[in-house]
Amino acid sequence: MNALELRKLNYEELGEKLEESKEELFNLRFQLVTNALDNTSRIAKVKRDVARVATVMREQEIAAWESQQEEA
Repeated sequence: MNALELRKLNYEELGEKLEESKEELFNLRFQLVTNALDNTSRIAKVKRDVARVATVMREQEIAAWESQQEEA
């Protein structure tokens, strides 16, 4: 998923996506160690996905904090 698609999701859906990506990364690393992984470039792609989701989640946190500060 790209960042534009991720920004359309709410915070809870992003959290689920983050957990799924982290689990996939764990499984890929496990496969790498056991020599069962054919496509090693998939690890880098999943790491980028994890970072992308975390970034969008942080953007939403900052936006929520800023809106809260404006109300106060």
